[in-house]
Amino acid sequence: MASDDQIDLFSLGDMAVGSAPAQPVDPELIPTDVKIPIPPGTYSNMEEIKAHCDRCHRCELGATRTHAVVYRGNVKAPIMIVGEGPGENEDLQGLPFVGKSGQLLDKILESVQLTEADVLIANIVKCRPPENRTPTPAEMDACRPYLLEQIRMVDPKIILLTGAIAMRNLLGIKQGITKVRGEWVEKAGRLYMPIFHPAYLLRNQSREKGSPKWLMWQDIQTVKAKLDELKG
Repeated sequence: MASDDQIDLFSLGDMAVGSAPAQPVDPELIPTDVKIPIPPGTYSNMEEIKAHCDRCHRCELGATRTHAVVYRGNVKAPIMIVGEGPGENEDLQGLPFVGKSGQLLDKILESVQLTEADVLIANIVKCRPPENRTPTPAEMDACRPYLLEQIRMVDPKIILLTGAIAMRNLLGIKQGITKVRGEWVEKAGRLYMPIFHPAYLLRNQSREKGSPKWLMWQDIQTVKAKLDELKG
């Protein structure tokens, strides 16, 4: 099956929450060949995805990983945060956003009283690209079914997309992150918001009005207000 066909199969617009294949699929029997798709509803819990990712070779990244980095947080969280891919610390620990970027992300969430119970954090690709390079389109295509299964299972009210790669991968938006960050995008019954990646904030330390950190503070307050509104 061509890559485009695989993407069509896992189109967010066509994905029904809670959908499942007619007959259960045993993850042990799923080929790691990227040309063979993973049907929506394949996995019943996050640990099954993690177990499969740990032995996945749907792309070349599987050959160089220490650990697959699948998720951290609450598997029934109202907010899902999606990053680009694991870095060195994440690869070593098998958890996303645990380096300096992750520490800053945790502080940002804590600033509006959001805890790990409120979020599940994942990445577009589950294995670290060598030298922390940007994942290739083929690598992102190969890993996309895992992320879509995570979204299906968590069923979050809000999905925050950290950085341009996550934004383009899930929303198809090709504009720069600075032009669309902080804007709500509704798709397939969910609310998405592109936000600055914490690594970008670490490179831009100013807190003056209009700076990336100042804008991030506005955005995370908007997110908390929307979550409170949705909870009613």
